[in-house]
Amino acid sequence: MKLVKTLLIAASLVAAFVSASAFAQTTNKDIVVAGMKGLFITRDASVIDKYWSPGYIQHNPAVPNGAEVLRGWIKSLPPDFKYEPGMVVAEGDLVMMHGRYSGMGPKPMVGVDIFRLSGGKIVEHWDVLQEEVTQTASGNPMFTKPAN
Repeated sequence: MKLVKTLLIAASLVAAFVSASAFAQTTNKDIVVAGMKGLFITRDASVIDKYWSPGYIQHNPAVPNGAEVLRGWIKSLPPDFKYEPGMVVAEGDLVMMHGRYSGMGPKPMVGVDIFRLSGGKIVEHWDVLQEEVTQTASGNPMFTKPAN
């Protein structure tokens, strides 16, 4: 009888934990990471509807406004395109993601993408990109992946 009671208590605790986890709130950082990985690593267009606002505002001078533009990007990525996410910093409605883009030109590009979110959607984007330099004065690379 004591074993049955212990098993019932344990099952109740597991059920409570699973229920609480199901309602855990997704953070802005989670949204940006999932969106960028989906867009550039798995090339899954469904992330656009899930994570980007249709009225998405773009500050990159070469890219028009609107989330629909991203669908064209996915289709136009060369087969050897690769995105490597790096550090991610979030504060309030802003998320910054450091990353390396390769396969789009003669040299990899290292960039910081800055996103503003509202209502669980990416609504605005800025970026700063530059060609990756392998020989730096400090000897430190421009891009490193953070330790998890």
